[in-house]
Amino acid sequence: MKIKADAKLSYPRDVVFASYRDKLVELVPHLPNIRAIELKNREDNGSITRMLNVWHAKGDIPKVAQSIIKPEMVCWEDHAQWNQDEWTCEWKVVPKFFTKNVTCSGKNHFVEQGAETVLQIRGELEIDAKGIPGVPRLLAGRIAPVIEKFIVGLLTPNLLTVSDGLVKYLDSNKG
Repeated sequence: MKIKADAKLSYPRDVVFASYRDKLVELVPHLPNIRAIELKNREDNGSITRMLNVWHAKGDIPKVAQSIIKPEMVCWEDHAQWNQDEWTCEWKVVPKFFTKNVTCSGKNHFVEQGAETVLQIRGELEIDAKGIPGVPRLLAGRIAPVIEKFIVGLLTPNLLTVSDGLVKYLDSNKG
């Protein structure tokens, strides 16, 4: 299922791009659904920066899922390749649970629009429901699109929350 979200930020593209890439860990206080972000690896090679961040979510796990999903499992690896020449970030998200069943990747474009920046988030989420505990094998093919739609519906506002958090961070560091 396609992931599509756009956010307009009232800062120049170079500031948005560099802050999103380099200050992500400092955004946590401005991200209501994130407990922590850990930078695990960073490699800079000219205009290309490769990063591995681990995101830790906060929030209540539904009772029905608590026997399968533990709080420490609600995190994911964010593999990102930032390209400053193209003003893009290619990303792949690897969840801590159901790793073999979930594929999520995409590319963000940082588009200059006057003195502002439009962040275009584009991606794809695929779920293979076969092998997920509690999902009957015969229904897996029909359940997967429903799960994908549900997750994309939750994910899209959270993607935009990072943009909101970035604006709050930049606003608070203006002077």
